[in-house]
Amino acid sequence: MIYFDNAATSFPKAPGTGKAVCDFLENASVNTNRGAYKMAYDADRLVFDTRTKLARLLGCGDSERVIFTSGVTASLNLFLMGGFFGEGDHIIISSMEHHAVTRPVLQLQKKGVSVSVACAGKNGILRPEEVEKYICSQTKAIIINHASNVCGRIAPIAEIGDIAKKNDLIFAVDSAQSAGVIPVSAEEMGIDFLAFSGHKGLLGPQGIGGFVISERLSKILPPFTLGGTGSLSDSFEMPDFLPDKYEGGTLNLPGIAGLSHSLDFINEIGIENIRQKEIALTDYLLEGLKSIPEARVTGGTEGERLSVISLDFPGRDNSEISFLLDNKSGIMTRVGLHCAPLAHKTLGTFPKGTLRVSFGYFNTFEEVDIFLKALKKLV
Repeated sequence: MIYFDNAATSFPKAPGTGKAVCDFLENASVNTNRGAYKMAYDADRLVFDTRTKLARLLGCGDSERVIFTSGVTASLNLFLMGGFFGEGDHIIISSMEHHAVTRPVLQLQKKGVSVSVACAGKNGILRPEEVEKYICSQTKAIIINHASNVCGRIAPIAEIGDIAKKNDLIFAVDSAQSAGVIPVSAEEMGIDFLAFSGHKGLLGPQGIGGFVISERLSKILPPFTLGGTGSLSDSFEMPDFLPDKYEGGTLNLPGIAGLSHSLDFINEIGIENIRQKEIALTDYLLEGLKSIPEARVTGGTEGERLSVISLDFPGRDNSEISFLLDNKSGIMTRVGLHCAPLAHKTLGTFPKGTLRVSFGYFNTFEEVDIFLKALKKLV
């Protein structure tokens, strides 16, 4: 079994992550911020410690500005669909966005919000000036995918953050593919809303993630999920302080327990070492693909990227090749449009899509050799 679909979700998870989830469920499955007994205090400490780890990793300073949700999609829905945007507002997105952005944005368009799409090149590279040219008096926010889940291209977040700051705009970033894989700092990059996923580069379980919010945005972004928080229970209004303002209902504490454990693993290994290993695998695959001209690398091979490579086989059915890789060699890849048709249109692979290979820290060079041998035999 060879797993090359880490852009969808990492596998295997950080060693011991499953045990951390199981231990919480079996030995301490209580709620947080609700009880005045020791097990509840322990749960409170778990949540606080995990926020602190994420605040350090994502560069936001104050741990209370780390908000837990089920993941990037839930976080972006809170930001986009919670009433912050209204008729007459203008948003800028990139042409490399995932459906976590494009589908909510479509609903906003139906409500009178205008949207401009800053187009990346056919290599998937987005230029800051392409974003800046769409800014107008009605522009309220810029929303950018930090790294493409289709071709692995990394957007110039720091430069776009400077543009947003210069024009007093809210800057939101989807870090689903980048968090835990490449360094990101919300404060240094001028990010007001940084959505992160726990189950990809952070090597944690599915169903846990969240966002980091700037102090200025937290004062004007309304809550989306209203409910119990364990605080200000005498009031029918949601608390106006963080993190309670955005965390109505029961948190996914087993998921937080697993994420806390995986964050310890990442801190122990070091993001730079993780990045170095994954890029070494990527470069090794790209070099090997030179001997397979039937496999076209979408977006080209030059420039900075993550360990995500999309392949197209002209004249062949990409789905058939993906199926045969799994069926004959036990190699798991992802084929199709990857919930990002706008990105595929940009790259020239719509509607056929591509066969995607995405590495994680636990993949090996031997696995890449097996993949190249199997692929060469198939094509």
